[in-house]
Amino acid sequence: MGKYENLQKDVFSVFADDAWVAEGIKTYPANVQATDTGDEFVRVSIIPSGFGINLKSVSGVVIIDIFISAGKGPNRASLIADKLDLYLVGKSLSTQADAVTQFRHSVMAYDGLDTDNKTLFRSTYTIQFSYFGVF
Repeated sequence: MGKYENLQKDVFSVFADDAWVAEGIKTYPANVQATDTGDEFVRVSIIPSGFGINLKSVSGVVIIDIFISAGKGPNRASLIADKLDLYLVGKSLSTQADAVTQFRHSVMAYDGLDTDNKTLFRSTYTIQFSYFGVF
């Protein structure tokens, strides 16, 4: 497998883990048309955008859109972002023997009502990563 496929496996392994599933927060990858999202879910986008330490490495950000019910304040979005921090910030993941993905700092922004669905409030959680592949 290549670095982008391995990176994707590492990131989505977090959301397939039993501990995250037990949180009860529906999680979808970008470019998936979910039909039953309800009034709370997250959407994960992996953006490789920088160089790594070698040809099998890459850095970038993971953007996680947090959707909650509109009109109830930002508290639930903040709680979800704090949960994401527990699972991601400072963690190293490896689903492959010859590579590792490391997460660094996170940032969150309250974006307001979702443009596609006004019954949802959207926040954006962003975390930096480095994916290191070994020759």
